[in-house]
Amino acid sequence: MRSPRLAALELRRFGRGKLPRAALVALLVLPLLYGALYLWSFWDPYGRLDRIPVALVNDDKGATADGKKITAGDDITERLHDSKTFDWQEVSAAEARRGVEDGTYYLSLTMPADFSERIASSSGDTPETGALQVRTNDANNYIVGQISRTVFSEVRQAASTKTSRSFLDKIFVSFSDIHGKTVKAAKGADELKGGIGKAEKGSKDLADGLEDAKDGSGKLSKGLKKLHTGAGDLADGSKRVAEGTQKLADRVNRTAGKVGPFLKGNEKTIGDTARLVADSSGVIRKHLDTLAKTAPTAAKGARTASDTLNGVYARRCDDPVLPDAACADLKKARDAAADVAVIADDVNTLIAHQNGDLTKLDKNLATLQKQSQALAERAPHLSENLDDAVKKINKLNDGAAEVAAGAKKLHKGLGTAKTGAVDLDKGVGDLKTGADDLNGGMFKLVDGSGKLAGGLHDGAERIPDYDKQDRDQRTEVMADPVRLASHDLHKAPNYGTGFAPYFIPLSLWVGAMVAYMLIAPMNRRALAAGASAWRIALAGWLPVVAIGVLQTVALMSVLHWAVGLEMVRAAGTVGFLFLVTACFAAIVQWLNARFGAAGRILVLALLMLQLTSAGGTYPVQTSPGFFNALHPFLPMSYVVEALRRLITGGGLEPVWHACVVLTAFTAGALALTAVAARRRQVWTLDRLHPELSL
Repeated sequence: MRSPRLAALELRRFGRGKLPRAALVALLVLPLLYGALYLWSFWDPYGRLDRIPVALVNDDKGATADGKKITAGDDITERLHDSKTFDWQEVSAAEARRGVEDGTYYLSLTMPADFSERIASSSGDTPETGALQVRTNDANNYIVGQISRTVFSEVRQAASTKTSRSFLDKIFVSFSDIHGKTVKAAKGADELKGGIGKAEKGSKDLADGLEDAKDGSGKLSKGLKKLHTGAGDLADGSKRVAEGTQKLADRVNRTAGKVGPFLKGNEKTIGDTARLVADSSGVIRKHLDTLAKTAPTAAKGARTASDTLNGVYARRCDDPVLPDAACADLKKARDAAADVAVIADDVNTLIAHQNGDLTKLDKNLATLQKQSQALAERAPHLSENLDDAVKKINKLNDGAAEVAAGAKKLHKGLGTAKTGAVDLDKGVGDLKTGADDLNGGMFKLVDGSGKLAGGLHDGAERIPDYDKQDRDQRTEVMADPVRLASHDLHKAPNYGTGFAPYFIPLSLWVGAMVAYMLIAPMNRRALAAGASAWRIALAGWLPVVAIGVLQTVALMSVLHWAVGLEMVRAAGTVGFLFLVTACFAAIVQWLNARFGAAGRILVLALLMLQLTSAGGTYPVQTSPGFFNALHPFLPMSYVVEALRRLITGGGLEPVWHACVVLTAFTAGALALTAVAARRRQVWTLDRLHPELSL
């Protein structure tokens, strides 16, 4: 009898009564318990997170920054309610703590009282970081804690981005303010440069004027020094003359009656004295002329210097466009020049006021000189003109006394003028030195102000000036400079679709495992009839394959039309699962045929090894090395990888690879079953009395 007929006879047994039929139905439905029901139970858990009760504590009291009210806690609370991520329940801090502990809430999110205040501090002197406080309890549910970490990371990033936008917007506004102020400062620097240029020219004029004034004051000082020396000589000489004439007059007056005989004996002495008086008078007259000529010239030079400084000060400081740093020094120079002019005028005035006396003095001196000369000439004849001489001597004495008094007064006045002229010359020298320094400093200031203006213009061009649109755009970019440009190739629409490649082969393996609990792995009739080993193997394999095909159709129909599994390659998926069913049936058949009752335990153990090494949930690389070593040698590893490409899309290379591997496993398992069938045709004591029976 051929293998297909033997397989049909094996299946026909399930139609002989209610229990066999129920068993066949159970075989068909069993994969649904592992596949459809399990996938359905967590088909889209992330879409139902709004059913998870979590505690929300908003203790934030708000804050004020730059006149604006900040309520970061209320803003986040509103966004959380709108997001519907969890079932947010606003409670107190104590209630949240208690609820997370006893399982009323899976977790809690707390915004402390100073949350907004810390966020607002980013624009102050002591910025602080705002902290969202999350409390989880893995004793309630570990997965919820993991989900919450992702959700709260997004909440934190959103809050940080909003705060950064506010802070960066202030920075860009400050840039615009700095740009405007710098432009204004550059214009002011241009005006300053022009004003300093004028000041530099004025300081040069001041230095030149003071140089002329210094020359004039030097000449005045030298002239007054000479005048003072001459006046001293004049005073001394006139004093001696006055003393001599006084003595002479006294003597003449006392001895007038006796002078006759005396004059005869002293004519030569009288003549010499007269000649001395004449010479002294000539010297005095000569110095009076020098004084009269020098005083007006010195006064005029001092007045000219004062007028020049007054003009410079008027142009620079009376009505300036911009404040001039040189005005203070110009004022000192102007005042000093005015003092010099006053002193020079005083000297000139003194000379002018004494002009009548000097003229009179000069006239008297001329008379004295003339009379002295005449006396000297007439000395040999004095005795003859004694009466006339006494009168003239008395008159001469009076004139000499007046000359002495005037010369003394003149000497004193010229001494004061000389001291003032020396001080004036020193002061003008100091002013000239200061003016030269001022001119040099002003020159440097002109150069520096030019560099300042240029630098401010360059700085203004480099400082950005953002309008509102540009500022908003830059704030948006800098607040969140790196964005995730995610492009998911062949995206699974939900959690269940992503795990279907893992649970579908699990359910088919369980279906094959249970099928061989009801169907013998090797047909007893064929064994008893001595059929070939291959026919026996196929006769035990084909019924389970047929049941597996029905299981696959039932499972995929429920997953697609009831649960909602969408497959990119639906026909390819179903066809590939037929091959998977055939492979799993061959492997389970061989384990049961070769090891008997112990084979059922091995089938279950092999299932556990495949589930842990197939990489159906987490990547196999994250598993311990033992499971990584098993991964390439077990068929479910290839089934999971191929189903991912068939259900969600992608290249088919893993599918063809899996087909080759599954075909090899199927052929190998059938060959091993044939070997086991050959051995079973030989009866042994162990077969008659097995050690273990299930």
